[in-house]
Amino acid sequence: MKTGLDYRNKLILAPMVRVGTLPMRLLALEYGADLVYTEEIIDWKLLRAERLTNDVLGTIDYIDTTDGTVVFRTCAEERNKVILQIGTASVERAVAVAKMLQQDVAAIDVNMGCPKDFSIKGGMGVALLYDLPRAKAILEGLVSSVTIPVTCKIRILPDLEETVQLAKELQSTGISAIGVHGRTKTERPRDPVNEEAIAKVASALHIPVIANGGSQSITRRHDVLQFARRCGTTSAMVARSAEWNCSLFRADGPLPLDDVIRRYITLSVRYDNSPSNTKYCVQMMLRSLQESPIGRRLLDSQTMQQICDIWELGEFCRETQLKYHHAGIKGRRACRPRTLSNDESEEKASESGQVASKKQCLEENNQNQSQATPLMQENICFIRSNFPSDNDLPKTKLYTYATRNGHPKAQYEVQQKDKLFRATIQFGGQRYSSSFWEKNKRFAEQGAALVCLLYLGVEERSALIANGAMLPEKESTATEGDATEAGAIKTSPVQLAVNTKMLPKDEGLENNGKSAVEDMPT
Repeated sequence: MKTGLDYRNKLILAPMVRVGTLPMRLLALEYGADLVYTEEIIDWKLLRAERLTNDVLGTIDYIDTTDGTVVFRTCAEERNKVILQIGTASVERAVAVAKMLQQDVAAIDVNMGCPKDFSIKGGMGVALLYDLPRAKAILEGLVSSVTIPVTCKIRILPDLEETVQLAKELQSTGISAIGVHGRTKTERPRDPVNEEAIAKVASALHIPVIANGGSQSITRRHDVLQFARRCGTTSAMVARSAEWNCSLFRADGPLPLDDVIRRYITLSVRYDNSPSNTKYCVQMMLRSLQESPIGRRLLDSQTMQQICDIWELGEFCRETQLKYHHAGIKGRRACRPRTLSNDESEEKASESGQVASKKQCLEENNQNQSQATPLMQENICFIRSNFPSDNDLPKTKLYTYATRNGHPKAQYEVQQKDKLFRATIQFGGQRYSSSFWEKNKRFAEQGAALVCLLYLGVEERSALIANGAMLPEKESTATEGDATEAGAIKTSPVQLAVNTKMLPKDEGLENNGKSAVEDMPT
């Protein structure tokens, strides 16, 4: 059995998809949780990620090399308390992931309880409970390959004795603990949790059992402790009730929801959490209040700035955005398909022919165009919420401009690399493009149209900065060559460093992760 992490007498933030990201984990620890689980991350997502040291945020980032988004972000504050939960059906992939991340997490957990179709069809989650040889092989492979503890999280089977026997088999692999959700794979949160079944498993094993599934009866720390006692365990993990109000871990009782939301947003901005993820988590906290005026404002928000404005954190957001920008943070605005932030990797990729930079992508797809035609370029992203009416959309505005002035309509050409898109417009004898790679074709075209409208004087630079489409500082307005270079140094705004010191710098590596301007729907 692995040593180094005691799973007894622990109150734990359970793994929750889209919720268990860094801000929520840190919030749970701040409020009194002993351990925190990440959201389930599928093995292949981590295997295609690049590990980067983010000196600006003081974090370790695992970046998806196909679109520049953050797959997993962690920091020193949680280093000895964060447990990475992976979704896997492969011994080889599971071991590869664990070896890659064991220096950055306290333990590895294998999800054997997810009942969703996606997991089951992939042989993951609860499917592993019905494929015991594979489940044991994965756990044995992990236990023998890494130096940190290995655990798994299961659901109960319809037959209680079969559940106990299954848990004993899994225990025999050398795992350090096991989480038991007291529902079967067909039962849902509205169904009562089977505390007796958890207690039966706990009494049959010699490793710690972590009770799970009691959110319906939990609103405060005392309730978590009572749930664990009823289940015959000393530890319990909480999911939904913590998602609703993470301050339930506090010994002094939960805080008002508005205070919790403000603190969560503060941490989200401090650690450059994506606006879409931040918005989702706040929506989960609001629950029925999503139909309130404040809930509707949140629903209409797409940028971190817009979210912060709702809770009167807008100025703080803007200040931190500039602070991180000046510190040289790199994010979605600097994202290039299959390219990292550093020039050396970029050059090697270009030489090998395996990766293309933004400039190359455009050149490859414009071979038939006169290369003497300059490319007018700005780092502008398209944010749908900035255009309440379809008549206000950049492409519509450009079409109207062309019609009124007797110009031929704009010609659009879109390039796709990996999961990213970039458009070039041919209009009035000039070419226009945004150096921001969008996540869908339509947004890429709209972004390019915004660049064209800026140069035509239809759109004002100050207005684009105010609504988040451009960074606060003046962007490059040069030709293709230096515009590409300028785009590479632009950064993502990320907000709020409230009473948080920057961590010491590690080996200098630049972040190419998801930023607070990544607020466009995809």
